[in-house]
Amino acid sequence: MAKIAPSILSADFVNLERDIRSLKDTGADWVHIDVMDGLFVPNITIGIPVVKSIRPITGLPLDVHLMIDRPIRYVEDFVRAGADWLTLHIEADQPQNTLDALDRIHALGCRAAISLKPGTPAEAAIPYLSKCDMILVMTVEPGFGGQKFMANMMPKLKKLRTMLHTANPGCLLEVDGGVDSATAPVCRDNGADVLVAGSAYFRAADPRALVKLVHSL
Repeated sequence: MAKIAPSILSADFVNLERDIRSLKDTGADWVHIDVMDGLFVPNITIGIPVVKSIRPITGLPLDVHLMIDRPIRYVEDFVRAGADWLTLHIEADQPQNTLDALDRIHALGCRAAISLKPGTPAEAAIPYLSKCDMILVMTVEPGFGGQKFMANMMPKLKKLRTMLHTANPGCLLEVDGGVDSATAPVCRDNGADVLVAGSAYFRAADPRALVKLVHSL
């Protein structure tokens, strides 16, 4: 069974508490939180205080995706704010800093993940595989919600699944970008374990139907 992590980037920020509390009612598995700094990606979203505010209102795991420059500077703050999963982009810093950041995340009792932008090949993840609890494959260019799904990322997803069979079988694969009822089965067929859905979930007439579909895959 695949998991679904609705991205609050597409939620109603005026009613954010309401939308986050409703995730449990629809059967969603995680809360996906996109953190953007306007440097690594051309958008600014939310930060540490908002994650800290979200933590008390849901028992669901917080899946915090850092789309920020040099994330090693902030990993401790985000873990202490309540992240259960913390994802770093390998393109955002030097390799040694990323390796050190993954170690710090684990030392703080949090699950550690890396993310790959569309232009980053699967092989770039090799130095980090043994330290990861999850790898996130972006199927849109990071920075904005509502973009079209990039089906040409599926060979990369499948390659990562093959690599993990040997290097780290327990590591999850997550997909973020353009996931909906049509693309979710494609992601699952190519090895995804966790699907991030933003617009397709929060703008759906019946989000329960999307959750049910993902859980059936």
